[in-house]
Amino acid sequence: MADYTLEEKEGFIVFGLGTELKSDYMDYAGINQEKSDFWQAVSQDGRLDTLKAMAANNYVFAVNEAVNNKMMYYAGVMTEASPPASEGSRVIQFPKGEYLVVKGEGRTADELSNALAGIAFGQVLPDASHVAYVGGPNAVVVMGQRDGQSFGEMWIPVVRK
Repeated sequence: MADYTLEEKEGFIVFGLGTELKSDYMDYAGINQEKSDFWQAVSQDGRLDTLKAMAANNYVFAVNEAVNNKMMYYAGVMTEASPPASEGSRVIQFPKGEYLVVKGEGRTADELSNALAGIAFGQVLPDASHVAYVGGPNAVVVMGQRDGQSFGEMWIPVVRK
């Protein structure tokens, strides 16, 4: 089984700019392509830089959340400022509680995100018989660069079984 930890986290808020994922939830290639296209768009049109300017730290969040029966995906940051409301933006509340945390690295933030999601949902959660993911937002947190690699963690809120 992949390495993971369980960590208690205070509740926190991420301000995100989002898109609805249209691929079937089992179409991993389609979902990953949609996510990649979205990151490329927000990186190129300046929206990601705008988000980073209001961030409380250097972390960039890739958030998955079901909203009104839609699969939503957000690029976001922790912020203490009151961000301006805009189309596709959302204040995402992460609950206080226990989180399953999987650490990793990738050549790019996109590769890191795909790898961590695959490990967390494909290996760790199916094998972790003492905890369960019961929904709510989850996120890949890109924490920085080291030796030419992006590094970070996947945070998934869980409950004890």
